[in-house]
Amino acid sequence: MKNITAAEGPRSGLLAGFQSGVSVGVKVVATCALALLSACNTTPLQTPDKPRAGSEDVPFDQVRDSGPAVPVDMLATPEVTPVREPIGVAGNKSPYVVNGVKYRVLKGVDGYRERGHASWYGTKFHGRKTANGEVYNMYAMSAAHKTLPLPSYAKVTNLDNGRSIIVRVNDRGPFVPGRIIDLSYTAAQKLGYIDKGVARVEVEALDPASLPSASETLAVEKDAAARKGLPQDASFKLPENTFLQVGAYSSASQADDIRGQLAAAFGYPVSVSPVQRDGQMLYRVRIGPIAQQRALAALRESVEQQSFGQPQVVVD
Repeated sequence: MKNITAAEGPRSGLLAGFQSGVSVGVKVVATCALALLSACNTTPLQTPDKPRAGSEDVPFDQVRDSGPAVPVDMLATPEVTPVREPIGVAGNKSPYVVNGVKYRVLKGVDGYRERGHASWYGTKFHGRKTANGEVYNMYAMSAAHKTLPLPSYAKVTNLDNGRSIIVRVNDRGPFVPGRIIDLSYTAAQKLGYIDKGVARVEVEALDPASLPSASETLAVEKDAAARKGLPQDASFKLPENTFLQVGAYSSASQADDIRGQLAAAFGYPVSVSPVQRDGQMLYRVRIGPIAQQRALAALRESVEQQSFGQPQVVVD
């Protein structure tokens, strides 16, 4: 497989704009929602493959996207296991504006089916935050979409060769006329259009009501006997400093009370960390660190079910 350049276009992991509702374009200029109080930037959260030799001094918006310097055969990558995940605030601001165009996030996905062109994105965004606060991994089975709720699952079919895959949508884009979805490097490779850069596809959203919950799926996969009959978990390992932030409180005693409730309810460490913002001391309550994507989804679902609000993914 030759190493070619990914289809270019003004798309990116636009975390800041989608969480705070600030309109964004090719360059991200925004501030994070105060409740998150997390780093809001476009610097890599882990060391990604370099987009191109000598690109360190090139402004980010001028760096061309591409696959890894040495092509990697990802055709044996297992399919992602679709689960019902809670739809949080992060990445789902609606409407939002990019390059002067207004987009509205769908309130439901049942019946969504669309045909158009798919592109893919790789090293330029690998290791950077996605629109919903996760970390883009070009080797995972993921995708970016302009209007599907985050996260969602979708079946994508290459209309030229008939290949189909399931992807987890956790980012926004592509903001190029005629393109309806941006797939990861691995997903595009499995659909057979890495060399072309763009393919004609049909995208069909999977109705969350028809999917098992993340908690149920995780419980089954933890059973060693049951795991033998399941495909390999295609979810990827999260950065070491990934947390679920339940909230930020002005009262230290209130934060400690919430910490105690969370510690009693879930089998994860819970911490309170003070931070000063605009002259005010706030106390962030975070669960974690959390190592795996599937565990993160299950925990987030459980936190919401037990009325602790909508926790946000943060990476510090």
